Amino acid sequence: MEFKIFDLGAVDFQKAWDFQKEIFQKVKNDYFKAALILCQHYPVITIGRLGKKENIKASLDELKNRSIPIYEIERGGDITYHGPGQLIAYPVFNLHYLRKDIHLFLRKLEDVVIGFLSDFGIEGLRYPGLTGVWIERQKIASIGIAIKNWITFHGISVNIKKEDLLNFQLIKPCGMDIEMTSLESVLHRDVEIDDIKDGLIDSFKDNYKLVYS
Repeated sequence: MEFKIFDLGAVDFQKAWDFQKEIFQKVKNDYFKAALILCQHYPVITIGRLGKKENIKASLDELKNRSIPIYEIERGGDITYHGPGQLIAYPVFNLHYLRKDIHLFLRKLEDVVIGFLSDFGIEGLRYPGLTGVWIERQKIASIGIAIKNWITFHGISVNIKKEDLLNFQLIKPCGMDIEMTSLESVLHRDVEIDDIKDGLIDSFKDNYKLVYS
């Protein structure tokens, strides 16, 4: 499946959110069938439709002092942190051209991350009832989407830089007492995000070609 690719680089969450909405309208109006937005965010906490503010462990004053805003958004799931050490991918796909199956779409997003990790010799895992991708019992990728008019938005965050993991201590990720990990932590070496974006794009192409051909 062909999709347009937009790389926003490091961007404020609100700007990326607004851009998603612009691209959503273009997909809805059939300018193109699908788009993939890549970016990194400055530190931010987002709360999904099922989220609870009590899963924020830090005080509001502490977050303000750290310049970490909180957004309540329309994606599924609970609470998460985004920061510059993550690679974010927002697929804005029109499922009318694919399959109108939300469960399948989520599983294929997990497959995208699992395929991406396999290029590094890493086995990504999934666990029943827990959306996302894990390395043993540590979570490396979070997934939360919204769907309107069978068009998807929001998406995947993959932890790349190990120093950015500290901010997960400000919350209960996904509302759970879990430990997060990163690609650098597993590989025990530095990883530059710009060097690995093509691998994630290729995994999107491989997985959606296989499912939706």
